[in-house]
Amino acid sequence: MSWFVLILSGVLEAVWATALGRSAGFSRPLPTVVFAVGLVASMGGLAFAMRTLPVGTAYAVWVGIGAVLTVAVAVVTGSEALSLARGVCLLLVVAGVVGLKLSH
Repeated sequence: MSWFVLILSGVLEAVWATALGRSAGFSRPLPTVVFAVGLVASMGGLAFAMRTLPVGTAYAVWVGIGAVLTVAVAVVTGSEALSLARGVCLLLVVAGVVGLKLSH
């Protein structure tokens, strides 16, 4: 259950990070609300997962999922370009997250 919650929390990290970027310094209400709700839910899920998972592993997996998905959203929406080098680096992050899960 902790792994499922941790993965969901990583997805929510991408949600709040994307909303933060779109909030224009908290001047746009809807992205600001999405940011706040996503942040609280993401942190709550991370805290829940850390009750049974090692802190270092849980945090690294959470950040990795959030980072990769945030970049993916930016690429899909056209706000960032994906080069071969960036793609390889993202795959390395994914490999690290999978490695942490498999070695737990």
